[in-house]
Amino acid sequence: MPDTDNILELAATGEERLSFTGRFSLTARILIVNILPLALLSGGLFYLDTYRTQLLDERFKLARIEAQITAEALAGATRERQEALLVQIGSEQGMRMRMFDAEGLLWADSFALAEPAFEFDDISDDGWEERWARWLDHTIDAIVSAQDAPAYIEPEAQTADGFPELVDAREEGVSQIRLYEWLDGTPVITAAAPVGLRGATLHTVRNAVDITESVRSARSALVIAVLVVLFASALLSLYLARTIVSPLQLLARAAQKVRQGRERDVEVPRLPERSDEIGQLARSVSDMTSALRQRIDAVDSFAADVAHEIKNPLASLRSAVESLPKVEDPDLRRELEQIATHDVRRIDRLVSEISDASRIDSEMSRATLERIDMADLVRAIIGSRENRAENHDHRIALETRGFAAQVQGVGARLERVVENLFDNAVSFSPPEAPIEVMIDNDGEWVTVTVRDSGPGIPEGAREKVFQRFHSDRPLAEDFGNHSGLGLAIARSIVEAHDGSLHAEARPDGLPGACLQIRLPAAA
Repeated sequence: MPDTDNILELAATGEERLSFTGRFSLTARILIVNILPLALLSGGLFYLDTYRTQLLDERFKLARIEAQITAEALAGATRERQEALLVQIGSEQGMRMRMFDAEGLLWADSFALAEPAFEFDDISDDGWEERWARWLDHTIDAIVSAQDAPAYIEPEAQTADGFPELVDAREEGVSQIRLYEWLDGTPVITAAAPVGLRGATLHTVRNAVDITESVRSARSALVIAVLVVLFASALLSLYLARTIVSPLQLLARAAQKVRQGRERDVEVPRLPERSDEIGQLARSVSDMTSALRQRIDAVDSFAADVAHEIKNPLASLRSAVESLPKVEDPDLRRELEQIATHDVRRIDRLVSEISDASRIDSEMSRATLERIDMADLVRAIIGSRENRAENHDHRIALETRGFAAQVQGVGARLERVVENLFDNAVSFSPPEAPIEVMIDNDGEWVTVTVRDSGPGIPEGAREKVFQRFHSDRPLAEDFGNHSGLGLAIARSIVEAHDGSLHAEARPDGLPGACLQIRLPAAA
C-alpha cells in the first residue's frame, strides 16, 4: 500500500494538473471534452490531401508512360498512321494529343482531327453546388496548406514555345510532366515527349476530373458528417451542462444566501426528482443547511439559557456579598457566608457542566471510535460506584440478552451517559429499592435500559427532562446541587454516536422511570 506521503504527493500533483482546466467554467469544459474528438476526426482532411497527392503521383507516372509509349509508336509511322493513332489513343484515354514538328509548329491535333475527348467546364453557368464545392476545396486547401498549381491557359499561338513542358522536352530530350489547375479547381496533367530523332515532340493534356470528384466527394461527406455530429454534440453538451450546471448554480446561490444570513428562511432546493449524484448533493446540502440552522439555533438558545441560569446564583451571591458589611449579627453573617459559598459552588458546577456540554460535539468529531462491550462497561461502572458508595444502598441488577453488546464509540463518553442515568435513578428511587439494568442486542441495535422504582416521569414531561437546565429533583436534595444538564448531555453524547436516548413508562406497569439508550451494533 502507498504511504501517506506518496498519497499526498499524488493528490498535490493532481491538483496542479487540474489548476489549468479549473480556470474554465464547467460548461466550457464539457463542450471542449465533447468537441475535441470531433476536432481529431477532422484530421481526416489531412489524410484526404495525402490521398489526393498519391492519386496525382500515380497519374504523373501514367502520363509519362503514355507519352513515351505513344511517342515510340508515332516515331516509325506514316503521317496518316500518326493521325489515326492520335485520334484513337486520345479518344480511348480521354486526352488531347498534339504533335509538333522540329520547328515547333503544330503538325496534328486530336481535337481537330476528331470530336474532342473532353471539354473544360465553363464555370460561368455553375450552380450553387459547384460553387460550394469549389469554396470548400479552397478552404480545405488553405487549412492543410496544399500547394497551389498554376492555372491552365491555352496559348494563343499553337507552337511548341507556348508550352513550358514542350520547351524542356525539346531542350533536354526527355519526357516532361506538368500539373496545372483549371478554373473549376480540377487538375490538368500535361506531358511532353520527343518523337523519333528528327526533333518532333508529342504533347498530351488530360483533365483529371475523376480525382477531384473522388476527393471532393470524400471531403464533402467528411465535412457534413463532422458538422452534423458537431451540432448534435454541441446540443447534447449544452443539455448535459444545463442538467449539471443549472442545479449547481441554484445550490450555489442558496448557499451564498445562507452564508450571508440575509434570508433566514432560505429554501435550499432538494431536487427530489433527481436520483443522480446532483440530487444526492442537493439533498446533502439541504440537510447540512438544516443541521447548521439547528446548530445555530441551539447555540443561541444555549447562550440564553446559560445567561439565565448563571444570573440567578450571581444575583444571590451579589446580594449576600453586599449585605455582609452591613450585618453585625454573627449568626446572620454566618448564614450569608454559607449562602455565598453555596452560590459559588453552584456557579462553579454550572460552568463545569456548561463547558463539558459545549465540548461534546467538537470532541466527538475528533475522537477515534473503538469497539466497546456495553455489558463489560456497565459492570465496571456498577463495581466502581459500589466501591465509592455512590449507590446509597441501592442494588443495581444487570441482565443481558441477545448477542454480545458491542458498539463503536468513545468509552469515556459512553461511561458518562451510564453514570448520569445511574445518578438519576439513585436520586429518585426510594431507599434500598433495586435499580434494574437490561442490555439487549438484536443484531442491529444495542439497547441499554435503566429502570428505577421512583415516582416515574409523567407522559407529558418525558421530553422535558432532556431539556437543558430542566431540574425537577426530589425534595430531600438540596437546592442547586444539580445543574439540570445531566440528561441533556447524555442525550447529546448518544446522538453523537448515531443513537437515541428517551424516557418511557415501565413495561411491567410498576411505578418508576425507564430510560433507554439505543446504539448501532458493531459489525
